[in-house]
This record gives sequence, C-alpha cells and structure tokens, in this order.
Amino acid sequence: MRGLTHLVSALLAAVSYIQPGLAQTPYTDAKTGIKFSTWSQGSGYTFGVALPEDALTKSATEYIGILRCTAGWCGLSHGESGQMTQALLLVAWPYKDQVVTSFRYATGYNLPEVYSGNAKLTQISSSVNGSTFEVIYRCENCFSWNHEGATGSVSTNEGFLVLGYAQAKAAPTNPSCPDSVFGQHSTFGQYGAEINNTVNKDYTKWAALATKTSNGACGGTTTTTTTSPTGPSTTSSVPGPTVTCVAPSRDTYDYIVVGAGAGGIPIADRLSDAGKSVLLIEKGPPSSGRYDGTMKPQWLDGTNLTRFDVPGLCNQIWVDSDGVSCKDTDQMAGCVLGGGTAVNAGLWWRPNPADWDENFPPGWHSRDVAPAESRAFARIPGTDNPSLDGVLYQHEGFDVLSNGFKQAGWKEVKANQQPTAKNHTYGRTNYMFDHGERGGPMATYLQTALKRPNFGLYVNTIVKRVVRDGAHASAVELECNGNGGYVGKVNLTPKTGRVILAAGTFGSAKLLLRSGIGPADQLAIVANSSDGPTMVSKDQWINLPVGSNLVDHLNTDVYVTHPDVVFYDFYAAWTDPNPNDKEKYMKNRTGIFTQSAPNIGPMFWDEIKTSDGKVRQLQYTSRVEGEDKTGTNKTMIMSQYLGRGSTSRGRMAITPQLTTVVAEHPYLRTEGDKEAVLKSLDNLRAALTPVKNLTWALPLANQTTANYVDSLVVSAAARRSNHWMGTAKMGLDDGRVKNGTAVVDVNTKVYGTDNIFVVDASIFPGMSTGNPSAMIVAASEYAAERLLKLTTAAAKRNVEVLS
Repeated sequence: MRGLTHLVSALLAAVSYIQPGLAQTPYTDAKTGIKFSTWSQGSGYTFGVALPEDALTKSATEYIGILRCTAGWCGLSHGESGQMTQALLLVAWPYKDQVVTSFRYATGYNLPEVYSGNAKLTQISSSVNGSTFEVIYRCENCFSWNHEGATGSVSTNEGFLVLGYAQAKAAPTNPSCPDSVFGQHSTFGQYGAEINNTVNKDYTKWAALATKTSNGACGGTTTTTTTSPTGPSTTSSVPGPTVTCVAPSRDTYDYIVVGAGAGGIPIADRLSDAGKSVLLIEKGPPSSGRYDGTMKPQWLDGTNLTRFDVPGLCNQIWVDSDGVSCKDTDQMAGCVLGGGTAVNAGLWWRPNPADWDENFPPGWHSRDVAPAESRAFARIPGTDNPSLDGVLYQHEGFDVLSNGFKQAGWKEVKANQQPTAKNHTYGRTNYMFDHGERGGPMATYLQTALKRPNFGLYVNTIVKRVVRDGAHASAVELECNGNGGYVGKVNLTPKTGRVILAAGTFGSAKLLLRSGIGPADQLAIVANSSDGPTMVSKDQWINLPVGSNLVDHLNTDVYVTHPDVVFYDFYAAWTDPNPNDKEKYMKNRTGIFTQSAPNIGPMFWDEIKTSDGKVRQLQYTSRVEGEDKTGTNKTMIMSQYLGRGSTSRGRMAITPQLTTVVAEHPYLRTEGDKEAVLKSLDNLRAALTPVKNLTWALPLANQTTANYVDSLVVSAAARRSNHWMGTAKMGLDDGRVKNGTAVVDVNTKVYGTDNIFVVDASIFPGMSTGNPSAMIVAASEYAAERLLKLTTAAAKRNVEVLS
C-alpha cells in the first residue's frame, strides 16, 4: 500500500521491499568509450554509473551517469535508501532535441523544490528519439547535499549504493524550463547497486568530456511561487487562487485541542459533552463530504461523497497526496480533517490487553482502560463484513491463504471478539466502516460534538506554538494554512484553561519543540530558525526527551503467487470504475468499493518467544498486489508487522526548516527483534509451502529466510508501516531528571507544565499488536476521563523537578 498524482509527491516514495538485484549489465558508450555499470527496469528505464578510480577507498564526491528513459520524465534519488524525501533528486525530460535536467529536494510528500545546494550537472551528450531520451552527464557534489541546512550523504567506499528511480508518461507542464512543475510517476522503486565494478582509471579523461552547461530556458519570464489553498507550492508565472484568512474569535476556551484525528476528535467530544468550552483545530482541509470536503473522482460528482468516504478509494493517497499529506515531515501522514483515520485503510482492532499491560505504566493497564475502551467500541463497533449484502468480494486470495493456514493447524478467529487470540491465528479484516462508508471518529464523535454550542472547529489552521509563561500556557498562536484558515492568537480560559496536543507522533512533538519543550540541541535548532525571534526565552526552556523513543511496526514484505488469485485495479477505479461495481456501491452500498483497497485479507498473527525471554507479537496484513516484483498480477503480498515486545527504538529530529525527520530509524537494533522476524517468517513459510500451486516469489523457495531478510535495506524509507508512536512517551520517570525517559505523566500532562497535555500515539511507550487507530481512540476516551477528574490544583503539583 504505497506510492502519490497531480504532483510528483511520491517520486520515490518508500516501498517496503528494496529490490536487491536488478540486472546489472556492463555498457560501453560507442561515441565516448565511457564504461558504465547499468541497471534496467522493463518499464523503459536504465541508469548507469562510472566512478573515479579511488572511489572504493576514498568516498567519491562525483560520478558520470547515463540515464536512458522512455517516458515523459524520469528521475533518480541519490538518498541513503533511494528515498524521495531528504535526498538529492535528479529529474530529466526531453524537450525538442535536448534533454533538460533539474536537481530537486523534497522535505515531505509534495512537489520537490528546486535544490538550493551546490550540485553541478554538466552534460557529455544527449539524444532524443521519439519518446525515448538519453543523457550522459557528470554529476559533481551529488553524493552529499545541503538544502537550506538539511543535509545528508552517501559513501561509495562500501561498494554498495541503494538507488531510487521513478518515471511518468506525462511530460512536465513547461518542458523547456528546468524549474517546471511535473506530474505523478507511473513507475517507481528502489534497488541495491553493487559498485565494485564501476571504478575506472580513465575517469578523469572521461570527465573532461563534460562541457555542456546550458540546460533549457524558462521562456524569459520570471517564475513565481504561489500557494494554493490546500495544496503544496507550485511554480508558475500565473498567480494562484486568493487565500482568505480569518482572525480568530476573541472567546476564551477551557480546552484547545490541536489536531483533529484519532486522539483529538474523541477527547474534544467528551470534554464538550461534559460542559467544557472546546476549540478543535485542524491544520488541513475538510475531508469527508459530511464536512463539505470536495476532493473526489469525477464519478462521485453530484453526491456528498468524497475520496475519503469510499473505502475502496483509500489507496489513492499513494498516487495523489496533493492537499492531503503533511508537508512538514519526511514520513507519510494525513493532514486533513480526521488525520490518519481519514486516509488510512480503516483497520479497526480491539487491543490485546497485553498491549496496555506490557507497554503502559500503572494507571493505564487493561483493567484501568477497559471501560473507556468499551465506550470507544460502542461508538465505533467496526465490521468485518462491510458490504451491506453480507458478501465478501474478491475473496480468492483470502481463500488461498486461509485454506493453507487451516491445513497447517492455525485457528480461524473473530479477531475483535477474541483479542487475546494472537498466536497461529487468522481471520477476516476488521474495519471502522459503517453502512458501506468510512466511519470512525469523524462519523461519530465529531458529529455529536458539532451539535453543541460550546464546541468550535477550525480547519486549514496551523498552531505555530503554545504561548506560555514558565509552566503555564495562556494561548496558542495560529497560522493560516488555506482558505478560511485562522491567523492570530486564541486564548485559554484564564488560570483554568488547558491545551491538548493531538497532532500525531510527529506533529505534537514538533509543536512541543516550537514551544520550547524538548532536548536542548533540538530547541537550539528552533531558536536559530525563522521561529527564533518569537520563541520563548532560553531560561524558560523545559528539557525533556521529546523525539526519543520513536517506534513503528517494522514492515517485512514477502510475496507469493497462486493461479486462483484475482487482482482488482483500485487505482484504475479512480478514473474508470467498473460500471457494475460503481452501480452496486452508489445504489446499495454493496460490492468491492465497500472494502479497503487493495483487497486486504486474511489477517494473521504469530507470537515468538526469543532468546532474551521476551514474547514478541507479529501481525500480518495480506493483500492482492505486487505484480511489479513478480511479473504477475496473481500475487499476494504479506506484510509482517513486528509489534508489541519489540525493543528497537529510534529518534525524531527537527530541521532548520522546521520539518521533522526520522533521524534514527527504530528497526532491528536488537538481536531479539531480528530473531522474532526470522522465526515468524519460518513459521509462515512452513504453513504455506504445502499449498498446492502456491509459489514463493520473495523469498525464493530455495532461499533461506535469513539470507532474504539480510538482503533488505533497513531504513525508515524502506521498512516503515506508518504506525509511528512514542515521541512524547508516557511514564513515571520524569524526563527532566537524569535517566528519565518520559515526556508526559499518567494524566498525559507534560512534565514541567501545569496545563499542557498530549493525547495521541506519541505518548505510547511501546508498539501495539496491530494497526493503532482503535487503541488511540480508546486512549483518548480514557484521557478525557482522567482530565475531567484532574483539578487545577492537582495539575500544578510536581511542576518543579523533584530530586
């Protein structure tokens, strides 16, 4: 479930499997004699490289490349794992008889900006023949980059690089101009490249052939950057739409909740239901048609449905994230009303009690949270049978795997009725859907909240910082983020008002840092950024480990093929839906569109007790896709998520541009985590290998599990599940004290403050069993219960550091 449309947002969007070996072929250019090692894709993409003679002993700063494509444009990433974000990108396209090139850089999932660093490309030769073009070039300062203070690099002296590629059929909008806007890719991926055979003693002679420095023209006009109300910046000589911003109300609020997702919506509803005045602020635009959302395919015109309401369109974020994904993080996150619950696949799991008991401190164990969890599931029961006619559609792949598990002695379960049955079990997928549409917090909690006069909602509004004097917050500062957004300051009820950050694992952590709460080195970055002049003074900084303890489900994909599997093209359904399927959905809320793309199921679970004595939980999500790795659309991918019990942790950081990045990935940093991954994959292979006509594609049948796993790149771009947690960890060990690890206490209050709280996945100390949306909603329900009991006087206790 990967990938992005109107812009190149997913130029090299992370895929969970890095192809360890595209065919590597030697190639000598007949005209110049330059000898390349090349890698090719069947889609009409070839990239080759030649390196200086000493590149394996002294990391090179440059290379000679060849890029040959049959496309409207194509490109490559020089990043550490071939990723799109936080890496130097090179894009090329044909224009008349020349090839235009452009260095780009993306801080998030939006159109990459023109790169501001000192990379230099000089062409040796270029040619255009119909839709096929080729450029041979020298790329200087291309293995390290600095884009407005955001840096990175790769080294050639290890003899191996991970490269990313992308290409699209459509040409850029202004192909003569290297700064042109260009559209979404049609093919993309990442691959490992051995470079031991790419060095050559003649490199200096070949490099001297690079003499062409001209690179297209932008028509003699001055290009300007304009921002649309909900989309990323686009370069154009035509003014963009006018954005109207609004001054906030002069009202004060008992609670200001920042972020309208799984954490923010339920707690805002519960607090307003208790009679508190509540303002809920969402940085993105409306999503669902219930709230005047407008993003939709043409076939939904004339209805109150949008892309977010129809389950079968959920994968569209991976091919069109314009105006949907967050632009200030290097990971995929939903910045629309509903947050992740508006854009994800809608999986809805009742937590295993062990998820609370093993991860959370006393006061948050399963017996404590049980009533709140029951309230959450009373509001959002979920379903494993979303079509209103009771039929599970396109179940061929489900049947192949389920029959294999049954024969292997695994047990079929109703997962939400048996939340502890998570070892050698399988079952149908549970969704937050209702009446054939996306349900979740937006369809329930937000509906009731909006009926109350003491509840307000702002959209298209960024909270820049919490305004505070020492331990006490008095207001939040707002920035307009689109049409109808708010700019200015909105105040809390004097003395008793509270701020709740619910902007997600990256968003809440970023807001804490911008408010002067976090590690000193990170706060120094904020102080030296555009925030510096208005940032809280250094003597009021609160030193807490914000950004540490980052955790995610480690994703390891395996692929099988079987002749009975039937593929359904959900992406094609955006523009050209099957008429029968469209009619079923529109008239009766039945059919394949009531189920999440890309045809998910079965789900299955395994537990592994490792040598360190811990039990680690693994959940698998199977789906019908993956033809790009196997050559057949009769492919099923099974994504293994390493969850509860994992001990690897990473770290989030902030950049001088105030974007958040995964500075250290949280994957396979401990032996126990790797042991669990390997043993569980062995269990899976043992269960399914006897299935008649089933073929293992990745790993190959004769490949060991260890060899396969070792071939996969371990990075945030390559192995993420986008179930990020932990950057504002809950705990009893105050993070201001030596060796303390917690950012918030059991009341979700930020240590060192008396009225700033965090309620979202960032407070989770460890990983859940499965997709976390339901657990976050339950946590929000429970946090509301605790906050309503927490008096102002009690909240002021323990603000000072206790020795």
